[in-house]
Amino acid sequence: MTFLNHLGRYLLMLKGMMAKPENGRVYWREFMHQCNDIGIGSIGIVTIISLFMGAVSALQTSYQLSSPILSKTIIAQIVRDTVILEFSPTLVCIVLAGVVGSKIASELGNMRVSEQIDALEIMGINSKTYLVLPKIVAALVTIPMLVIISMVLGIYGGRLAGTMSGILSAETYDRGLMLRFVPYNIFFAMVKTYAFAFVISSIPAYFGYYVKGGALEIGRSSTTAVVASCVTILFLDYILAAIFL
Repeated sequence: MTFLNHLGRYLLMLKGMMAKPENGRVYWREFMHQCNDIGIGSIGIVTIISLFMGAVSALQTSYQLSSPILSKTIIAQIVRDTVILEFSPTLVCIVLAGVVGSKIASELGNMRVSEQIDALEIMGINSKTYLVLPKIVAALVTIPMLVIISMVLGIYGGRLAGTMSGILSAETYDRGLMLRFVPYNIFFAMVKTYAFAFVISSIPAYFGYYVKGGALEIGRSSTTAVVASCVTILFLDYILAAIFL
C-alpha cells in the first residue's frame, strides 16, 4: 500500500505541474538556472568518470582477449559498444542520480520545511509547475548532452589508455572503431538516456516536494530519492533492453 500511495501522489504531482505558466519570462529564467545547475555543474564529474571508464574498459578487454589469433581491433569495437550501450547512458545517469537527484530533493525539501512552497501557493502560483517542471525539462535537455559528451570521452579514454600502455596503436584503435558499427546503438542509448533523465529529475522532486518534518527528514528524503532513482534506472535499463534489443 505504501508503494501505491507514493505512486499515486507521484502521478498527481506530474499531472498538477502540467499547467500554463503564469509568467513565461520567470519560468524561462528558472529553466536556464536549472540547465546551469544540472548541465554545467555536472560536466566535471562526467568528464572524469568517462575518461577512466573508457580507459579501464580498454585495459580489461585487452587482458581478457590476450589470444594472438584475435585482431586487436576487437578491443576498440568492444570499448565502443560497451561505452555507447551501457556505460555512458546507465553508469553516468546513476552517478547523476546521486549528484543531481540529491540536490533537487534537498532543495525542494528545504523549501517545503521553511514554508516557501506554502507561500508560493498563497500568492496564487502553481508551485508544482514553477518548481518541478523547469527541473524536469532542464534534465531532459542537458543530461542527453552530458551522455553524448561521456560517449566521446569514454571512447577517447580507451584510445588514450590503449596507446599509452602499448596495447595497440592509435591507427589500429581508430580502424576498430569503424568496423561493424551499428547506428541503432546510438538510438537505443538516447532512448534510455531520456527515460533516465526523467527519472533523475522527477523522483527526487517528488520526495523533496512532499517531505515532512525538519532537517533530519530532508536528509532522509534525499537518500531515499537517490536509492529510488537508482533502482528505477536499473529496472528501466532491463525493460528497455528487453523491448528494443
